[in-house]
Amino acid sequence: MLNLQPYADPTYFVYLLIALVPLAIGLYFGKRFNWYEVLVSVLFLFLMLDGKDYKQGFALIGYAIWQVLVVAGYTAYRKRANASWVFYLTSLLSLLPLILHHIIGFLVHGQPGLSLVSFIGLSYVTFRSVSLIIETRDGSIKDFNLMHFLRFMLFMPTISSGPIDRYKRFTADITSVPDREKYIGMLEKAVKYFFLGFLYQFILDHYFSMANTYVQNQALNHAHNGFSWWLFAVAYMYGLHLFFNFAGYSLFAVATSYVMGIEAPMNFKQPFRAHNLKDFWNRWHITLSFWFRDYIFMRFVFMMMKKKVIKNRITISNIAYVLNMFIMGLWHGLTWYYIVYGLFHGVGLMVNDMWLRFKKKHRDKIPHNKFTEWFAVFLTFNVVMFSFLIFCGFLNKFWFNGSMQ
Repeated sequence: MLNLQPYADPTYFVYLLIALVPLAIGLYFGKRFNWYEVLVSVLFLFLMLDGKDYKQGFALIGYAIWQVLVVAGYTAYRKRANASWVFYLTSLLSLLPLILHHIIGFLVHGQPGLSLVSFIGLSYVTFRSVSLIIETRDGSIKDFNLMHFLRFMLFMPTISSGPIDRYKRFTADITSVPDREKYIGMLEKAVKYFFLGFLYQFILDHYFSMANTYVQNQALNHAHNGFSWWLFAVAYMYGLHLFFNFAGYSLFAVATSYVMGIEAPMNFKQPFRAHNLKDFWNRWHITLSFWFRDYIFMRFVFMMMKKKVIKNRITISNIAYVLNMFIMGLWHGLTWYYIVYGLFHGVGLMVNDMWLRFKKKHRDKIPHNKFTEWFAVFLTFNVVMFSFLIFCGFLNKFWFNGSMQ
C-alpha cells in the first residue's frame, strides 16, 4: 500500500501539488473550501500512517480523542471555576502521552520509541494542545469548537515537525479568506519557499549528511584516549546537516500552508548570523523557542516574583534560563546528551545576560564596531556548533559505545 512520508521524495510533492490545486483556485476567487481542506488533510494523514505505520494511525486516533476529552472538559470547567490544581492536572493529562512516549523510549535502548501512544509529530501536536489549555486558563480562549480544535491539532502541513502555531492565529486564518492581492503574494512566497526547501533538503543536506557520516567514521577510527581531532569536524558537519534538513522541512511546511491560505509562522531566521545565544534562540526553531519562552520561562518568572519566593530578579531569570532549557533537553529525550545540551544552553544564556549587563554598564569602555559584531557572530556560531556535538549523540557512541543513556 502507498505510504507517503512528509516532504520526503518527489512522489509526495506530485500528490501534494495535485491535491492543492482546487484549494488554490478557490482561494484565488475568494472561496475557502473548508470541507475539501479537511479532506486533503485526512487523506495525507492516512497515506502517511498506512502500511507498515498503521499502528501510528491508531495511536493518532486515540490521541485525538484523548485530547478532545481533556481540552473540552477543561474548557467547560473553566467557565465555572479556576482552581490551580485542576489546571496543572489537566496540563499533566494532556502531556501524559508524550511523557509515556519518552519513558518507554528510555526503557528501550534509551531512545524515544514507537508504542501504542506514539506517532510521528506527537511532540508538536502536544505543544498545541497544552498551549490551548494555558490560554483557556488565562481567559484568552473561552469556548471549545470541536472542528476548529481538530483542524488546529491535525493540520497536515505542520503535523510531523512543526512549525508550532497558536490557536487564535490559526483559527483567524481558517475562518477568513485573504483578498486576491494578498493571496497572490502568499503564492509567490510559497514558490520561493518550495525552491529554497529543495535546495536545503535535497541538495545541501544531502552533501552535509554524507560529510557527517564520513567525519564520524574518521573520528571513530582515529580515537585516542577519548579524543579525536575529527570531533571538531563532526560538530560542524552535523550542525549544518541538522540546519539544512530541518530548515528545508520547515520551508516546505510553510509553503504548503501558504498555498492553503494559512500563514504558518516561520521557524528559522538566519540563525548562524546571531550575535549571541539569546539572539540565536530568537532565530533557531523559533516557534519551539517562543513556546518555551511564553509558557515556561515567562510564567516561572512571573510566579516567582508574584509569590516573592526570590526577591532578586536576576537570580530568578538565571534559574528560569536553566530550568527552561533543562526541560527543553528533556523534551528531546531522556538521554544524558539531550539533558547536557539543555543545561549547556541554560548556563550559556545566564552568561550571555551577565555579559550584556556588563557591556551596558561599561559601554563607554567597550568598543562596538563591525569587527566586534563579526567576532560576536563568529563566537556564537562556534559555541552553537559545539553544543550540536553534544546534541547529536555521537559522543555517546564515541565514549561509551552507545551503551550509556
